[in-house]
Amino acid sequence: MDRPIGSIEEVYYPILAVIGVAVNFLAIVILSRGKCGLSTCTTRYLVAMATADLLVIITGVILFRIHYYFFPRSFLDITPVCSVNAVLCFASTDCSVWFTVTFTFDRFVAICCQKLKTKYCTEKTVAVVLATTCILLCSKNIPFYFALEPGEIIDNVPWFCYRKPSYFIEPEWVGFDKFHTVLTPLLPFALILLLNALTVRHILVTSRVRKGLRGQSKGENRSDPEMESRRKSVILLFTISGNFILLWLVYVIEFLYYSITGTDHRDYTHSEYIFQHIGYMLVNLSCCTNTFIYVVTQSEFREQVKNVVKYPVTLIIQRMNKQNN
Repeated sequence: MDRPIGSIEEVYYPILAVIGVAVNFLAIVILSRGKCGLSTCTTRYLVAMATADLLVIITGVILFRIHYYFFPRSFLDITPVCSVNAVLCFASTDCSVWFTVTFTFDRFVAICCQKLKTKYCTEKTVAVVLATTCILLCSKNIPFYFALEPGEIIDNVPWFCYRKPSYFIEPEWVGFDKFHTVLTPLLPFALILLLNALTVRHILVTSRVRKGLRGQSKGENRSDPEMESRRKSVILLFTISGNFILLWLVYVIEFLYYSITGTDHRDYTHSEYIFQHIGYMLVNLSCCTNTFIYVVTQSEFREQVKNVVKYPVTLIIQRMNKQNN
């Protein structure tokens, strides 16, 4: 481990873990109450995304990164345990990414496909989409358990997790690795860009038509409740998907560089190594930012946050008053 970036990560990941657990748990609690002025479908997608992000923080940051730096040679280093955590980390990361894709597609349908909206944008469809996505992605990551082997055996106990040499040479494993990388994040990256481009195109066309019908093209300035509601939905969609693209961009660039040049990670130069780890840091950061996006873009969510923050203070004041009386 390169010490400069390693020293930064030793500080960065504990802070990220505290913030990530707190904000995602807060988002789950507030969104689950259904008092943020969002549709039921949108709320369920956002709760699923926050839950997946929370699991990434637990498995990828706390049980892997923080454990690596502060608790080496612990129970978590026993091969079966770290193999299970690897599967859970990959699965939760996949779910976090693909729940963002399903949310983006749901908003695309709601905004651009009015005929399909009544059939697709329902609570039942959301439950089926999320459950199916979760089951398929968890099943897809099970092979990772069998791709790992112990680094050493002490008193008949296998320790550490290393990818088997066959993982890099056998066609089945090589194909699986390529499939895994295409599935997350290359395909989601492309789908989110495509869906957002189609959504923007539809909004621009619809906006021009509605302005013409309402006479705004002649200088009138009348409010349009439907366009205002759509504007709020679009802001939420674009900030979430834009945040995903921005924070995953370094990771995607590093992967493309690795694939095109054929450079082995173990042969990276100092700058390439730092670039790679910055990508990892930003990917993990993406699991902590959605709650801040809700605070900035959703006034009802801000009010709920204020209520949650004020509740303990109010409770303490009430108890103190009772004791004084």
